[in-house]
Amino acid sequence: MSEKPNQIVDLTFSFSLKIIAFTEILESQRKFNMANQLFRSGTSIGANVSEAQGAESKNDFKHKCKIAYKEAGETEYWLKLCKFAENYPFEPEMLDEVQSILRILGKIITTTNN
Repeated sequence: MSEKPNQIVDLTFSFSLKIIAFTEILESQRKFNMANQLFRSGTSIGANVSEAQGAESKNDFKHKCKIAYKEAGETEYWLKLCKFAENYPFEPEMLDEVQSILRILGKIITTTNN
C-alpha cells in the first residue's frame, strides 16, 4: 500500500488481495479458466493504477487510468458470470467494490480530461 493516503491506490490494492483469495476458492473448485481470467484482470486494475502514480505526463496518467478502467470493466464481467453461472461461487461485495472502482476511475478520467 502507498505511504501517502490515496483512495484509488489503496482501494485497488485491497481489491487485488480479495481477487487473489477469491481465485483460490475458484481453483479449489477446479474452476481454473475463470480463476485465471479473474486473477489477471482483477489484479491488473491495481497494477495500472499504481503505474499511473509514476506517469511521465498527464496523458500517460490518463492512459494508464483508462487501462485500469477497462480491466475493471472486464473484472465486473467475470464476476457477473460467477453470479449467474451454475455451481460457481459468488461474493456480492466484490461486484459492488469493482463497480465503485469503475465510478472512481471514471471520475478521475473525466477530471483529467478537463
